[in-house]
Amino acid sequence: MVDEVVLKMAGETAWTVYRARHPHVDSQDDRRCLMERHLQRKWEERRSDSEELASFGIAYLDRLPRDEC
Repeated sequence: MVDEVVLKMAGETAWTVYRARHPHVDSQDDRRCLMERHLQRKWEERRSDSEELASFGIAYLDRLPRDEC
């Protein structure tokens, strides 16, 4: 249960920051799902806290090609 809370908080934070920087991105954009899967893998590798995972999520979203999502 704690794991889910950490992942959910990290995902929400990363997505909120990303959308604040990119207001043209829809709240239901496919990038969110991609980022959440990325965070799940990162957490399984490192057991990071939500702040570190959020930074991984933001970095991941910034690396995604804009025209493929």
